[in-house]
Amino acid sequence: MAEILDICPVSELPPGASRVVEWEDLEIGIFNCNGELLAIEDRCSHDDGNLADGEFDPQRCTVECPRHGSLFDLHTGKPVTLPAYVPIDTFEVRVEDDMIKLEVE
Repeated sequence: MAEILDICPVSELPPGASRVVEWEDLEIGIFNCNGELLAIEDRCSHDDGNLADGEFDPQRCTVECPRHGSLFDLHTGKPVTLPAYVPIDTFEVRVEDDMIKLEVE
C-alpha cells in the first residue's frame, strides 16, 4: 500500500535545487528540473554511490554519479552512460496545497 510523505513547501525546493529524504531504510533524491519535480532512489546501481551528491543538470534532468560518472535520467531512472547499466527506482512526486508530496511503497 502506498504511503504519501509531506516533503516541504514548494518554495523550499526552487528550480535547480535538490534534496534527499529518508523513508524507512531508503534515501530518495528529489530534484526540481525547472519546475518539474522528479524523485529517484539516491543510490547508483553501479556501486551504491549517493547520486544527489553528484552534478545535477536541471536543463537535461540528469544527475551524474560522483564516483564513476554514470549519468542517470531523472524521468526514467535509466542510466544514460556506463559504467551503470541497471535502472534505479523512480517515485511519484506531486504538489498539493503548495506542499511537495512523495509517494512511496
